[in-house]
Amino acid sequence: MLFELIAIVAAGFGVAGIALIVNFLVGKRLPGWTFPAAAGAGMLAMAVWLEYSWLERATMNMPEEVEVASTNQVRSWYRPWTHVVPLTNRLIAIDHRFDRRNPDWPDQVLTQVVLMGRWEPSRQFGVMFDCAGNRRADLLDQVVFAEDGSLQNARWFSLEADDPVLRAACDG
Repeated sequence: MLFELIAIVAAGFGVAGIALIVNFLVGKRLPGWTFPAAAGAGMLAMAVWLEYSWLERATMNMPEEVEVASTNQVRSWYRPWTHVVPLTNRLIAIDHRFDRRNPDWPDQVLTQVVLMGRWEPSRQFGVMFDCAGNRRADLLDQVVFAEDGSLQNARWFSLEADDPVLRAACDG
Protein backbone atom coordinates (compact mmCIF):
# COMPACT_ATOMS: atom_id res chain seq x y z
CA MET A 1 0.00 0.00 0.00
CA LEU A 2 2.90 2.34 0.76
CA PHE A 3 4.46 1.57 -2.62
CA GLU A 4 1.19 2.40 -4.33
CA LEU A 5 1.03 5.74 -2.53
CA ILE A 6 4.60 6.48 -3.63
CA ALA A 7 3.73 5.49 -7.21
CA ILE A 8 0.68 7.76 -7.22
CA VAL A 9 2.66 10.75 -5.93
CA ALA A 10 5.46 10.04 -8.44
CA ALA A 11 2.92 9.92 -11.27
CA GLY A 12 1.59 13.30 -10.17
CA PHE A 13 5.07 14.81 -10.21
CA GLY A 14 5.82 13.16 -13.56
CA VAL A 15 2.74 14.51 -15.32
CA ALA A 16 3.24 17.96 -13.76
CA GLY A 17 6.83 17.83 -15.05
CA ILE A 18 5.57 17.02 -18.54
CA ALA A 19 3.21 20.01 -18.28
CA LEU A 20 6.17 22.23 -17.30
CA ILE A 21 8.14 21.02 -20.33
CA VAL A 22 5.17 21.68 -22.63
CA ASN A 23 4.80 25.14 -21.05
CA PHE A 24 8.47 25.87 -21.77
CA LEU A 25 8.12 24.65 -25.37
CA VAL A 26 5.10 26.89 -26.07
CA GLY A 27 6.76 29.99 -24.64
CA LYS A 28 5.23 29.89 -21.15
CA ARG A 29 1.69 30.53 -22.39
CA LEU A 30 -0.12 27.93 -20.24
CA PRO A 31 -2.17 29.24 -17.30
CA GLY A 32 -0.89 28.65 -13.77
CA TRP A 33 -3.61 26.16 -12.86
CA THR A 34 -2.35 23.76 -15.56
CA PHE A 35 0.39 22.28 -13.38
CA PRO A 36 -1.65 21.31 -10.31
CA ALA A 37 -4.42 20.06 -12.63
CA ALA A 38 -1.87 17.94 -14.52
CA ALA A 39 -0.51 16.57 -11.24
CA GLY A 40 -4.03 15.71 -10.07
CA ALA A 41 -4.89 14.06 -13.38
CA GLY A 42 -1.68 12.02 -13.25
CA MET A 43 -2.39 10.89 -9.70
CA LEU A 44 -5.98 9.97 -10.54
CA ALA A 45 -4.90 8.07 -13.66
CA MET A 46 -2.29 6.11 -11.69
CA ALA A 47 -4.78 5.27 -8.93
CA VAL A 48 -7.31 4.02 -11.48
CA TRP A 49 -4.65 1.97 -13.28
CA LEU A 50 -3.52 0.39 -10.01
CA GLU A 51 -7.11 -0.53 -9.16
CA TYR A 52 -7.85 -2.09 -12.54
CA SER A 53 -4.52 -3.91 -12.86
CA TRP A 54 -4.82 -5.57 -9.41
CA LEU A 55 -6.28 -8.85 -10.72
CA GLU A 56 -3.55 -9.32 -13.31
CA ARG A 57 -0.81 -8.38 -10.84
CA ALA A 58 -2.28 -10.67 -8.15
CA THR A 59 -2.50 -13.69 -10.43
CA MET A 60 0.68 -13.10 -12.46
CA ASN A 61 2.95 -15.15 -10.21
CA MET A 62 0.47 -17.85 -9.22
CA PRO A 63 1.56 -21.39 -10.05
CA GLU A 64 0.05 -22.91 -13.18
CA GLU A 65 -2.00 -25.33 -11.06
CA VAL A 66 -3.89 -22.50 -9.35
CA GLU A 67 -7.16 -21.80 -11.18
CA VAL A 68 -9.11 -18.60 -10.63
CA ALA A 69 -12.66 -19.87 -10.23
CA SER A 70 -14.57 -16.72 -9.40
CA THR A 71 -14.07 -12.96 -9.27
CA ASN A 72 -16.14 -10.23 -7.67
CA GLN A 73 -16.83 -7.09 -9.67
CA VAL A 74 -18.14 -3.89 -8.12
CA ARG A 75 -19.52 -0.55 -9.18
CA SER A 76 -19.59 2.44 -6.86
CA TRP A 77 -20.85 6.00 -7.01
CA TYR A 78 -17.54 7.49 -5.85
CA ARG A 79 -15.75 5.75 -8.72
CA PRO A 80 -17.93 6.75 -11.67
CA TRP A 81 -15.69 4.94 -14.18
CA THR A 82 -16.70 1.62 -12.58
CA HIS A 83 -20.16 2.06 -14.11
CA VAL A 84 -18.51 1.80 -17.53
CA VAL A 85 -16.06 -1.00 -16.66
CA PRO A 86 -16.70 -2.80 -13.33
CA LEU A 87 -13.76 -3.12 -10.95
CA THR A 88 -12.58 -6.56 -9.81
CA ASN A 89 -11.74 -6.45 -6.11
CA ARG A 90 -11.77 -10.11 -4.96
CA LEU A 91 -11.11 -13.57 -6.28
CA ILE A 92 -11.57 -17.20 -5.29
CA ALA A 93 -9.07 -19.70 -6.66
CA ILE A 94 -8.59 -23.45 -6.41
CA ASP A 95 -5.04 -24.71 -5.82
CA HIS A 96 -5.03 -28.02 -7.68
CA ARG A 97 -1.59 -28.93 -6.30
CA PHE A 98 -3.43 -30.04 -3.16
CA ASP A 99 -6.21 -32.04 -4.87
CA ARG A 100 -6.77 -35.43 -3.24
CA ARG A 101 -9.40 -38.06 -4.00
CA ASN A 102 -10.32 -41.10 -1.96
CA PRO A 103 -11.11 -44.21 -4.06
CA ASP A 104 -13.87 -45.07 -1.56
CA TRP A 105 -15.47 -41.64 -2.12
CA PRO A 106 -14.82 -40.95 -5.83
CA ASP A 107 -17.29 -38.05 -6.04
CA GLN A 108 -15.46 -36.05 -3.39
CA VAL A 109 -12.32 -33.98 -3.83
CA LEU A 110 -10.20 -32.48 -1.08
CA THR A 111 -8.43 -29.30 -2.16
CA GLN A 112 -7.26 -25.85 -1.09
CA VAL A 113 -9.29 -22.70 -1.68
CA VAL A 114 -7.46 -19.38 -1.96
CA LEU A 115 -9.30 -16.13 -1.13
CA MET A 116 -7.71 -12.87 -2.21
CA GLY A 117 -8.98 -9.32 -1.91
CA ARG A 118 -7.67 -5.99 -3.14
CA TRP A 119 -6.97 -4.53 0.31
CA GLU A 120 -7.07 -7.77 2.31
CA PRO A 121 -4.52 -10.43 3.22
CA SER A 122 -4.90 -13.62 1.21
CA ARG A 123 -6.24 -16.72 2.97
CA GLN A 124 -5.96 -20.38 2.10
CA PHE A 125 -7.87 -23.25 3.69
CA GLY A 126 -8.86 -26.84 3.02
CA VAL A 127 -12.25 -27.68 1.57
CA MET A 128 -13.97 -30.96 0.71
CA PHE A 129 -16.22 -30.71 -2.34
CA ASP A 130 -18.94 -33.30 -2.93
CA CYS A 131 -19.22 -33.15 -6.72
CA ALA A 132 -22.26 -35.43 -6.97
CA GLY A 133 -24.11 -33.79 -4.07
CA ASN A 134 -23.27 -30.20 -5.12
CA ARG A 135 -21.99 -29.19 -1.71
CA ARG A 136 -18.84 -28.26 0.16
CA ALA A 137 -17.47 -28.56 3.69
CA ASP A 138 -14.76 -26.28 5.05
CA LEU A 139 -12.12 -28.25 6.92
CA LEU A 140 -12.14 -26.58 10.31
CA ASP A 141 -10.64 -27.76 13.59
CA GLN A 142 -13.56 -29.97 14.63
CA VAL A 143 -13.72 -31.81 11.27
CA VAL A 144 -12.05 -35.23 11.30
CA PHE A 145 -11.86 -38.15 8.90
CA ALA A 146 -13.52 -41.41 9.92
CA GLU A 147 -11.96 -44.83 9.28
CA ASP A 148 -13.88 -45.17 6.00
CA GLY A 149 -12.65 -41.76 4.75
CA SER A 150 -15.89 -39.86 5.33
CA LEU A 151 -15.97 -36.52 7.10
CA GLN A 152 -17.17 -36.35 10.69
CA ASN A 153 -18.46 -33.13 12.32
CA ALA A 154 -18.47 -31.34 8.97
CA ARG A 155 -20.96 -28.61 8.14
CA TRP A 156 -21.97 -29.03 4.51
CA PHE A 157 -23.03 -26.02 2.44
CA SER A 158 -25.31 -26.61 -0.56
CA LEU A 159 -24.12 -25.16 -3.86
CA GLU A 160 -25.71 -24.69 -7.25
CA ALA A 161 -24.69 -27.35 -9.77
CA ASP A 162 -23.09 -24.68 -11.96
CA ASP A 163 -21.26 -22.91 -9.10
CA PRO A 164 -17.91 -21.85 -10.62
CA VAL A 165 -15.87 -22.82 -7.55
CA LEU A 166 -17.52 -26.26 -7.38
CA ARG A 167 -16.96 -26.77 -11.11
CA ALA A 168 -13.31 -25.69 -10.86
CA ALA A 169 -12.67 -28.10 -7.99
CA CYS A 170 -14.54 -31.05 -9.51
CA ASP A 171 -13.55 -30.65 -13.15
CA GLY A 172 -9.97 -29.55 -12.49
